[in-house]
Amino acid sequence: MDLMTLAVPGDLRHPLDPDPVRSSKAGGVLALGIAAAVTGFFVGGLVPATLALLLARSARAEMVAAGGFLTGSRALRAGVVLAWVGIGLAATGLVIASIIGLLHLAGTPGGRDYAPTVN
Repeated sequence: MDLMTLAVPGDLRHPLDPDPVRSSKAGGVLALGIAAAVTGFFVGGLVPATLALLLARSARAEMVAAGGFLTGSRALRAGVVLAWVGIGLAATGLVIASIIGLLHLAGTPGGRDYAPTVN
């Protein structure tokens, strides 16, 4: 049997086609997404989350333009999800900090405490 008869026509590649490569931007988005999720509850998670979402847009456009020769879409999706998780955690942290601050202000007496006057 010949090897050409065993191959599926979709598996044949032109000899000048490049090898599929993992997108380095997808790896960067995943790393930034992990950093955003880990530090998300603290407001510092907003910075890597924003960078991950901006980089993901560029990486997705490059993957589409590459026509299947750039891989890493799974890492890209995971990084975007983790970035949004980091943004959600940062928003939750801000709300909780605001509530705690308001409760602290409500519990302390405000203004001056004047002595009662005697008439």
